[in-house]
Amino acid sequence: MPADDFSLRKIAVPAYGPTLLYGLATGAILPVIALSARDLGATVALAALVITLTGVGSLLTNVPATIVTTRFGEKWALVAASAWCALAMVLAAAVPVLAVFALAVFMVGMAGSVFGLARQSYLTEAVPVNFRARALSTLGGVNRIGVFIGPFAAAGAIHFFGTTGAYWVGAAAAVGAGILSLQVPDLAVRSGRSGSGMVSKADAGPAPTVRSILRSHARIFRTIGIGVLLIAAVRATRQAVIPLWGQHIGLDPTATALIYGLSGAIDMLIFYPAGKAMDTWGRRSVAVPCMLIMGLGLGLLPLASEATGLLLAALLIGFGNGIGSGIVMTLGADFSPSPGRPQFLGIWRLLADLGTMGGPGILSGVTALVSLSAGIGATAVLGLLGAVVLWIWVPGRKAAGNPLTAGQAR
Repeated sequence: MPADDFSLRKIAVPAYGPTLLYGLATGAILPVIALSARDLGATVALAALVITLTGVGSLLTNVPATIVTTRFGEKWALVAASAWCALAMVLAAAVPVLAVFALAVFMVGMAGSVFGLARQSYLTEAVPVNFRARALSTLGGVNRIGVFIGPFAAAGAIHFFGTTGAYWVGAAAAVGAGILSLQVPDLAVRSGRSGSGMVSKADAGPAPTVRSILRSHARIFRTIGIGVLLIAAVRATRQAVIPLWGQHIGLDPTATALIYGLSGAIDMLIFYPAGKAMDTWGRRSVAVPCMLIMGLGLGLLPLASEATGLLLAALLIGFGNGIGSGIVMTLGADFSPSPGRPQFLGIWRLLADLGTMGGPGILSGVTALVSLSAGIGATAVLGLLGAVVLWIWVPGRKAAGNPLTAGQAR
């Protein structure tokens, strides 16, 4: 579609509808996974381990997800991932056995990897490059809205059916995401190479392998890829430090939950302006401030001794994360080659998932060895380090036709 004729509204339902419902599906079950594991006989430590299985499932499936997307296309990958997620939810609700429940949680992570890769690959292909950041920031924002709504949607079902009600809500939402995914138009063409026009899928030749993409784009992965890993590490850790510090200073759970919710609210409100800024002023204009502001907020958090201080630090962290909405997906889309986009994005998502799992691990390790405030401080340092990496390697301006021409010339 020519850039002059393109509008996000024209693709809103097929592009963002499945993401909203899929986010709702996962958001519905996130608050009750640990509770369900405990109800099935897990110890506290084992329940915490079960929670991590979504991340493990995603991590291990990122590269295989490229095979599914390349073989069957983005549309059918979205449908299959939604169906797999719905099956996992049904297993979790209908089979009250801890081992089966753990497998279901792992399956949710697997489905999330395929769904995330397919939706990012689809929008990268379908949206003109000068709208790309807005499209992907909106994608990230819509997903966050779905995850935010999920617990509220599940609350009524939990009231009537217990914790299993959340999984039935999740299953219904996942089925809805799959049905809406059937409305996603097939991509009849793909970009042949940057600035070269379009070629048909049939004429594109055999798809590159993950190994060949890893070799040909090694420099990207070891530079900007490290920045993406750091972004993911800080983002994952910020979800833990706000409630932990609230408990540390003696706040009751209600006040802590309210502060956490307000931080998430400001996060959700600014995703589109963030995308607009990236499309207008380049990716660095958002990537660097995102990490600096989150790093600053995390650095101020241990200084908070009461609710007001915690709220201000949490709002700052939420604002920093919000302006970075879609930045990981946008950078991945910018650097991904065609053909070979799914393979590249699979590796890209693997780096992000490593950060997502590694960030809380660093927080836990430093906290165990020193203190919680030291652990939060270490996370703040990761944020500042990420800002430096992104400043060095992310392009500082938008280049004609390809926003990464300047960055690739470094």
